[in-house]
Amino acid sequence: MGFSDYGLEPASSDASFRRYFRIQRAGRSYIAMDAPPQQEDCRPFTQVTRLLFDLGLNVPELLENDPAQGFLLLGDLGDLPYLQALNEQTVDRLYGDALAALVVMQACGPNDGRLPPYDRELLLREMALFPEWLLQTHLDLTLGEERERLLGETFALLVDNALQQPRVFVHRDYHSRNLMVTAVNNPGILDYQDAVVGPVTYDLVSLLRDCYIRWPRARVEDWALGYRELAQQSGILREDVGEAQFLRWFDRMGVQRHLKAAGIFARLNHRDGKPGYLADIPRTLGYIVEVAEHDAELGFLGELIREQVLPRL
Repeated sequence: MGFSDYGLEPASSDASFRRYFRIQRAGRSYIAMDAPPQQEDCRPFTQVTRLLFDLGLNVPELLENDPAQGFLLLGDLGDLPYLQALNEQTVDRLYGDALAALVVMQACGPNDGRLPPYDRELLLREMALFPEWLLQTHLDLTLGEERERLLGETFALLVDNALQQPRVFVHRDYHSRNLMVTAVNNPGILDYQDAVVGPVTYDLVSLLRDCYIRWPRARVEDWALGYRELAQQSGILREDVGEAQFLRWFDRMGVQRHLKAAGIFARLNHRDGKPGYLADIPRTLGYIVEVAEHDAELGFLGELIREQVLPRL
């Protein structure tokens, strides 16, 4: 674009190797992404950007793209993430906007092979981060043969739950740090480069059982069941998917995600030198304990976390 006479400042960083800078020029604001090619492939980001932009969703406008060097110039969605704006007065409106955008992604997003599948292998690989990085590396906790067997059975149960669900576009990180409050076409949506085709409840539980902010269980279930009705009206869900089945899908999908997230937070500390996420692990694991109290088949996992993991944290 031949930029000159501009101001440049750090915009944000995330859990990857990407860096973002805000450029101010002639009264307009832009975001420059630096994604080192040896560590980050920015082609999935540009692909999904175009897919979501074509659906009318509020994603950064793709202005310039140099994948060989890992540089992108993007439109700026502002600097107010949902996490900073959510409170008792704003949550229903902000979540309402986010759920409406999620319906569009799930009803109209690609489900035709352009995105990789959220398959059994990937689901298991994600959950394996929990014993590898949190239990072993961070807590120096050895399970032993019997508890390893029980954990493996739990993982299989959670994978089966995910694979039973209708398959839709999955953002895969749809939460309060990746949604921006915008004056028009709220929310602004970020960090979707890992999108896949997978379980219908995945993004919903990412949003409503957020690793960074927590709401009462009853309120979360009300929001989740409200989304179920919206998804049925939009043709995403069959009419015969009852409330109990949907909440079971939702609860167990959250357990899979929170196992993964807890492992990632520990890995960010030990491998990448980013300790800031360690404080979010107790909240993240607390969701699993809460779900296990209402799901007998998850009793071993709940007990393990409640009695062995949380006290060590």
